[in-house]
Amino acid sequence: MVTTPSDRRAQAHIDRFNAAQRSGDWAGFVAGFTADAVMSFVGVPAGPFVGRAAIEAAYRAQPPTDTMRATSVASDGDTDVVRFAWTGGGTGTMTLRWRGDVVAALEVAFD
Repeated sequence: MVTTPSDRRAQAHIDRFNAAQRSGDWAGFVAGFTADAVMSFVGVPAGPFVGRAAIEAAYRAQPPTDTMRATSVASDGDTDVVRFAWTGGGTGTMTLRWRGDVVAALEVAFD
């Protein structure tokens, strides 16, 4: 599936997420965000989380229990809309807004 620069940047984000989920060490994952990044969830009573420290604290407090894989990536300039599937089942959408090669905003919706 990874064929374009946008696919690669989205895949790198997912790879960092999966590595952090497996290890429990979220520092490397949040290093891929801008210092003032915002992470929000649609339809989930959590966040928004503003800044790397808040994002890392959120993942440490309630770590995801599963890894994910991208099923599609649609890009428009600095925004990627990534459909994903959890390894254990379930799907969702991530909207990644990039500032250079780091994430400035992440919005997650679960199906």
